[in-house]
Amino acid sequence: MNEFQAGNLLSQINSPEDLRKLFSEEQLPEVCKQLRQYIIDIVSEKGGHFGASLGVVELTVALHYVFNTPDDQLVWDVGHQAYGHKILTGRKDAFHTNRKYKGLSGFPKRSESEYDTFGVGHSSTSISAALGMAVGSRLNGHPDRQHVAIIGDGAMTAGLAFEGLNHGGVEDTNMIVVLNDNCMSIDPNVGALKEYLTDITTSHTYNKVKDEVWNLLGKVSKFGPNAQVIAQKVENAIKGALLKQSNLFESLNFRYFGPIDGHDVEYMVKVMRDLKDIPGPKLLHCVTMKGKGYKPAEDGSATKWHAPGLFNKETGEIIKVTPKSPEPPKWQDVFGHSIIELAEKNEKIVGVTPAMPTGCSLKFMMEAMPDRAFDVGIAEQHAVTFSAGMATQGLVPFCNIYSSFMQRAYDQVVHDVALQKLQVVFCLDRAGLVGADGPTHHGSFDIAYMRCIPNLIVSSPMTEEDLRNLMYTASAEDHGAFVIRYPRGNGVMTEWKTPFKPMKVGTGRRVVNGDDIAFLTFGPIGNTALDAIKSLEQQGVSAALYDMRFVKPIDELMLHEVFGKFKQVVTVEDGCIDGGFGSAVIEFMVDHGYQCQVKRLGIPDQFIEHGTPEELFHECGFDAEGMVNVALEMTAARRKDKMVG
Repeated sequence: MNEFQAGNLLSQINSPEDLRKLFSEEQLPEVCKQLRQYIIDIVSEKGGHFGASLGVVELTVALHYVFNTPDDQLVWDVGHQAYGHKILTGRKDAFHTNRKYKGLSGFPKRSESEYDTFGVGHSSTSISAALGMAVGSRLNGHPDRQHVAIIGDGAMTAGLAFEGLNHGGVEDTNMIVVLNDNCMSIDPNVGALKEYLTDITTSHTYNKVKDEVWNLLGKVSKFGPNAQVIAQKVENAIKGALLKQSNLFESLNFRYFGPIDGHDVEYMVKVMRDLKDIPGPKLLHCVTMKGKGYKPAEDGSATKWHAPGLFNKETGEIIKVTPKSPEPPKWQDVFGHSIIELAEKNEKIVGVTPAMPTGCSLKFMMEAMPDRAFDVGIAEQHAVTFSAGMATQGLVPFCNIYSSFMQRAYDQVVHDVALQKLQVVFCLDRAGLVGADGPTHHGSFDIAYMRCIPNLIVSSPMTEEDLRNLMYTASAEDHGAFVIRYPRGNGVMTEWKTPFKPMKVGTGRRVVNGDDIAFLTFGPIGNTALDAIKSLEQQGVSAALYDMRFVKPIDELMLHEVFGKFKQVVTVEDGCIDGGFGSAVIEFMVDHGYQCQVKRLGIPDQFIEHGTPEELFHECGFDAEGMVNVALEMTAARRKDKMVG
């Protein structure tokens, strides 16, 4: 056992098989109580996602108790809610390493456990994945294997979820979709689906019929060979009731059951046992509360308690380290405040985000200008094309999407925006290595996948002031599609609210003069290069720094200056090396006949695991130490000549 000692019952569970063998249904509420407390104990001291996992404790225990996991396969959507699942599936003693460097992943991960049947992190994949598994099991001669997709109502808003439902309704598979309905993703859910689910949960018709249906369902398991007949009667009873009120899921050929209390573990066990005996695709609607069982989370903001950081588990007080001096603002907040300033001056500016108003700080505009800021739900593809539609009417949409989430809307960027030369400003938050969320959330690829698209400008600010000026430049004149990428976390300037200034597209700036070697950087990583250059100066190396600001169009006049003066050049980017900023520089060098030694620093051709940004920058070799070591190696001969001279 680690320093966090589990309770008496939980300490006996090292696998779901232990849960099924050792405990009766009457003991499950106590198991849930201890599992919930274990999550509270560890997350309060180690950090991580909190409210979502607390909200599905009973659901998690019921699933592993009823289904023969890992032979029966569970697919957790997104994965924020899978902490209880990890603890019950042999990772209890290692759970304190969750989201730490070289520790457990914060999300289900196939290489980590056979119980993690599908790697997740982005939303709305569970139904399609579970359907594929179910079809695969059928084709492999295992038609009785059960497949369960657990998806939140927030994740259900994405198009992929509906695509999975549409296909799943016509496949003869043993698949159950568990809809975990808590009216929340990270921020409160929005849209017609949320209203529809609310109507179902408060419908007198459904609540009246539900009791009759479950009374009948309770008899199914007692009838042995006649269970199929009873199940058909259940189906007919439900469909008869639904004549009074249409059901979205029934119309897609999923047998709908619920809504039921997602915190009544004994009742859920009974329901799930019955559902196992009903053939075909089914959807179980469970109503839960994010943060259930921890009063400060129940009474407080679900957004705050999604991932609160460290906190006092007794009082619920968030533990904050007070900085010795004023800290620079978060990049996202610079965006959030700057877009309001711009929108006050330009009535055509609007803001769009796919379900991340707090994360990207569009919440400020939604509060100040609610008719000009739009949360479209977890629907990145729609966010991009919705923005394109507004652009055709002369508006200037700022479409703010996390870098790794933008991958889901790539076709829309190409086909609906760039091809039509529409003025949409893409603000890619969380670009580069983001830290503890790991490979599903690292914004590694946007430089490479954006710079190959025609009619697209790709930029990145070195400072908060640059971010403001890029936003102003993108909105003040129709340059077409305009990408601005910036990282997670704090910037570098405490005084950043300077007046907006236009920035000439495709121009960089020389930040530091030097004679021996040149650093070419793209984005905030240039500030790390400044630290490296100071260290090199102490070791007798004169290094120049060029902040390129744009990778497309790239500043060719500046590159001519660089390659005309320096024989050793280092490019640095917080993005993938293959096809990225450094590749653009080398392409220019080759195209113009220069022969120089160029070393590219950035994210190597592999998926980088989780850890602090500092740990990951060091691992990838583009922290200040890595830059210094490369520069010393490249200039070794020159320094030797100087010493001899």
